[in-house]
Amino acid sequence: MIFSTYKFILIFLPITLTVFRILIKSERVSAAKFCLIIASLLFYAQGSLRFLPVLLFTALFNFAVGRLLLADNAERRAKALFFGIGLLENIGLLGYFKYSGFFIENLNFFFGTDLAAPETSLPLGISFFTFNLIAYITDAFRGKATRYAFWDYMAFITFFPYLIMGPIVKHGDIIHQMGESEKLRFRPDDFCLALFLFSVGCAKKVILADPLIGFAAGYYVDPAAGGFLEAWIATFSYTLAYYFDFSAYGDMAVGLGLFFGIKLPINFNSPYKARNFVDFWRRWNISLTGFLNEYVFGSVYRFGERAGKLFAGVMVTFLVSGIWHGAGWNFVAWGIVNGFFVYAGMLMTLYNKRLPKAAARILTLAGVLFTRVLFDSHSLAAAAVTLRSMTDAGALSGFAAFGKANIRILSTLLIGTVIIFFTENAGEHMKKFRPDLRYALWTGALLTVSLFFMTNVSSFLYFQF
Repeated sequence: MIFSTYKFILIFLPITLTVFRILIKSERVSAAKFCLIIASLLFYAQGSLRFLPVLLFTALFNFAVGRLLLADNAERRAKALFFGIGLLENIGLLGYFKYSGFFIENLNFFFGTDLAAPETSLPLGISFFTFNLIAYITDAFRGKATRYAFWDYMAFITFFPYLIMGPIVKHGDIIHQMGESEKLRFRPDDFCLALFLFSVGCAKKVILADPLIGFAAGYYVDPAAGGFLEAWIATFSYTLAYYFDFSAYGDMAVGLGLFFGIKLPINFNSPYKARNFVDFWRRWNISLTGFLNEYVFGSVYRFGERAGKLFAGVMVTFLVSGIWHGAGWNFVAWGIVNGFFVYAGMLMTLYNKRLPKAAARILTLAGVLFTRVLFDSHSLAAAAVTLRSMTDAGALSGFAAFGKANIRILSTLLIGTVIIFFTENAGEHMKKFRPDLRYALWTGALLTVSLFFMTNVSSFLYFQF
């Protein structure tokens, strides 16, 4: 089920929220959490019914591992064994569904074998809820988690606003908020803010992201058929579309959380205003960056050699990030290139070197466009085709005809560019939000216009990861 659809907005959300609010009003907190679990599982089943058992199995398995890790009488060696089993289950499950085909394809290529790849499709949201589970058992192993009640744990794992596409959240932060009816009580100001954020997210998705996705996806099916203009417009379209699409989901998720009294973190902070790639990754998919920094970079940096641990930590972190995003050599290359860009930014900071603000932003955006080609292409060969087209300025012709035929896309790109570089983001609006007439008019206008565009809504781009 997609947030920006009539089914979700007019049926699922009102029913779920009404039942939840009635239960909270009557001080039945446990029943309200049980309601959220059932609603979240129904939400997941609407988009991925066949993989609902996978979600339930891994959630229950990691709950058992967490209990073993948090047992008072567990020895260090036993905890290490339980933790290893938990990691193996999480990484193995993700590896089987997401990477088994890629692994066997390369095995056949390099060794001349003829192994058949398993017929698998990707369970919805597996990359996100697996990282939540890994963070939970890792913290349990480190002694940074507590023995949660089963229903509290299940409410945290399955909470539908972030179940499919994040943000990746800390167990303690969410379960703590779900623990008391006072924290979950209806607050008019939060409800108004939730409506505003949800309307902003809807508008980003259906008005801005979807048209850009349609054009860019069409080009990347066969990049050899396009030329200079198509390559640049498609790449720039995907660059803006990924931001509007992913941040739209994040805005709606934060808004939905507030409807239920749960405060979720903002996942984007104007990333295209970044001065370098270090700054960019502090602004883009902030929860994933935080997870990788704490659980991957921190581990490598802690145990690495002093002279090379910074470089090793950065490169391993972004290699993991690339592999997490997709099964393909283009994602591996994307991770490596991002690693080098981030390391270069760190070196500039260490040696106190700064470019002029405008130049820094332009160079960072150029790097983002280059890595975007690697990310969106179906293979490294396809990425090379697109990059050649983007440097073939001699093929620049027919701009007037191209502009006339693609006036909506160009207009959307222009509007999107203005919004990205010259307006405040959702996090900035949250800090200054007041339930006044101005915000009420914006909320009503954005939601009304969005409803008219919801007749043909595409899936969120990160559903495929």
